[in-house]
Amino acid sequence: MPGTETGPLVRLDATRGPYGAAVDWLTEHRPRIREAVARNGAVLVRGLRLDDRATAVAALGRVIGDPLIEREGFAPRDVYGQGVYSSSHWPADQPMCMHHELSYAPSAPRLMAFACLTPPAEGGITATADSRAMLRDLPPDLVARFERHGWRLTRHYNPFVGITWQDAFGTDDPAVVDRYCAEHDIEARWDADGALRTAQTRPAVVRHPQTGERCWFNQIAFLNEWTMAPEVREFLTAEFGPEGLPFNTFCGDGTPLDRATVDLVNEVYERHTVREPWQRGDLLVIDNVRTAHSREPHRGEREIVVGLGEPFRP
Repeated sequence: MPGTETGPLVRLDATRGPYGAAVDWLTEHRPRIREAVARNGAVLVRGLRLDDRATAVAALGRVIGDPLIEREGFAPRDVYGQGVYSSSHWPADQPMCMHHELSYAPSAPRLMAFACLTPPAEGGITATADSRAMLRDLPPDLVARFERHGWRLTRHYNPFVGITWQDAFGTDDPAVVDRYCAEHDIEARWDADGALRTAQTRPAVVRHPQTGERCWFNQIAFLNEWTMAPEVREFLTAEFGPEGLPFNTFCGDGTPLDRATVDLVNEVYERHTVREPWQRGDLLVIDNVRTAHSREPHRGEREIVVGLGEPFRP
């Protein structure tokens, strides 16, 4: 199984085999894949035969270890198995900026894997960026501010835009949601129309659960109002008011973020972004703490199956 290093992304070439061989191949080579992810932060396995969704789901199950059941997702997904989902249902013409999956939740996946069944006709790359490099290149005063205060996420769950609170929390019982929020330091408030508003403050810099390295680990830029397309932000603000956006981010002390700060974070991400276009059968495995990821706009059908594993508490 030869490997090719491409900066922080290592590519491993799998030998094509008969139908169903991908799962056996991954079982055999899982130790090397995990070692490469631990060393480099991201590994792309190319050449697997992932002919259908069932094979992709089984393949991801062999890679992700202990599955994580998603709670508090910010976009709908289809559930395919324990810890295995469709990619987020997000408009094809809108980017999903660099972020660390579920960095705002009480439990986040340390490991993520993406299996490509249908590559898009154009775009749609799942790009990666090194969170340790982010810490090195962001202005020290900005890092110190967020390391001291953390970051704050506000959400407005409503039936018109984004994910519903029922899907986000896996229940239709408000009392269960209230209990979950109380247990996980989430402020929750119900509107008269049944909409839910939440706020939570989380660390922006964490220690890697295995290596102890400091990592920039958050979704400060992605979930901020200034990263939204201007026409989307204007429409949502007009429809729901400035406090009714489906999500927004602040410094942990409640201070709003200006456009310049959000743009700066995204610019530093761009300096460290690694892009590799999807090919059918690709399997991308990332360390979700060391490595941020994004999804670029695309044209044409795109099917990526996603696995979340090795839960940890940031």
